[in-house]
Amino acid sequence: MKSLSLLQGNLKKSVKVKGKRLKAVGAGLASAQPHLAPAATKRTAVQRALLFLVIFFPLYTLHPTLFAQPLTKEAKVSLITVSPGEELYSSFGHNALWVSDPMQGIDRVYNYGTFDFRTEGFYIKFLRGTLPYQLSVSPMYHTMYGAQAENRSVTEQVLNLSQNQKQKLFDFLENNYLPQNRQYAYKFFYDNCATRLRDALNAACGDSLVFSRNTVAKDGMLKSFRWWMNKYLGDKPWSKFGMNLAIGLPSDRKASVQEEMYLPDNLQQHIELATIGGQKAVAEYKDLFTKSPKPESSNWWEILYSPMAIFHLLGILIILLMYRQQKQQKVTFLFDKIFFSIIGLAGWVLFLLWVATDHGVTAWNFNLLWVMPFYLPFIYFIKRPWASYFIGASLVAVGLALAVSIADNFFWGDSAIPRGSELFIIAVIARLNFLRKRLAAK
Repeated sequence: MKSLSLLQGNLKKSVKVKGKRLKAVGAGLASAQPHLAPAATKRTAVQRALLFLVIFFPLYTLHPTLFAQPLTKEAKVSLITVSPGEELYSSFGHNALWVSDPMQGIDRVYNYGTFDFRTEGFYIKFLRGTLPYQLSVSPMYHTMYGAQAENRSVTEQVLNLSQNQKQKLFDFLENNYLPQNRQYAYKFFYDNCATRLRDALNAACGDSLVFSRNTVAKDGMLKSFRWWMNKYLGDKPWSKFGMNLAIGLPSDRKASVQEEMYLPDNLQQHIELATIGGQKAVAEYKDLFTKSPKPESSNWWEILYSPMAIFHLLGILIILLMYRQQKQQKVTFLFDKIFFSIIGLAGWVLFLLWVATDHGVTAWNFNLLWVMPFYLPFIYFIKRPWASYFIGASLVAVGLALAVSIADNFFWGDSAIPRGSELFIIAVIARLNFLRKRLAAK
């Protein structure tokens, strides 16, 4: 810092007391002697101020977290849990951390579950699993207003943190909120609004935070990611069907105790069971808002357009059409071109979710055995000599899919093949066998 050296040199030359120069001490200057002239005292004060700005202002602008606001003893840190909502995006609930310090005027809710609709290429990034999520900060009344507007319960767990742990957690969150740090690559099972808070608490508390080694499942057995997901989709049959159709083998791995905290309710329960420094992690539990109960209504009519009803009906219609066509002397392939084109198109979507996205859980999808992408364009070459070989291979694949579905539902009750599709798969097998016989008769 050449300019700083010149400034110090000029100061040494200009300030003299009884023929003696003042000596610099550290980054500043020695105090002026009592008999220093008033004008010299004023100049010395100005020079000290200049030195302070020259040295410390760059540090402040480059490293703002070094000057983070200290919390007082009145500060508290709470885990906020919001219950699941009606919309698909809110079906799994939500977590946030609330740092409150009335003495410092701090009221900050840290929420890792936000994204910006204005992001360039929003829908493409959403489908590919590359949409950046980010940490947002707002006052507590914003969280309460949103939850009440959506009729979602809100609970608070005041954490039993030491003063040092509170400050470390506050500093950690503030550092994460810096523009260059606040965005992250969201992963539904592995990196979301709940897992980020789990990791923040681990970073602030270190080894003093001890979670239970047991799962929070009622039967005490580890469950798969798919099982936990389906637990929250019971009243959304089409969403449940679609998500099970899209995710693959990685979602059937058993989630560890740490991994099952990807769900907000699970994180809440694990915090309730955890200890910090040998003491209970939760100092106080509060119900901040309780949702109003939904009015009971008969939903028998919803069964009529559920995935199970629709796919069973399609399966029956396909089988009836096949028996009718068996009595005809001449059969066109118009129905098959439409039917297998739709299945093939759906298969290509599943295949692209596997190879062209970063979701991480859409790989090795068993549903590709029956929602086969190669039906499109194969069906338009049905009269080619090699078509019978493709149909034979397809029959083996679809039969294997049916076997996997039956075995999973029988032994584990959580099939990789969505429930309700069994009769439809049988209809696909019957239709492929019908085509094979027609081609062999020619």
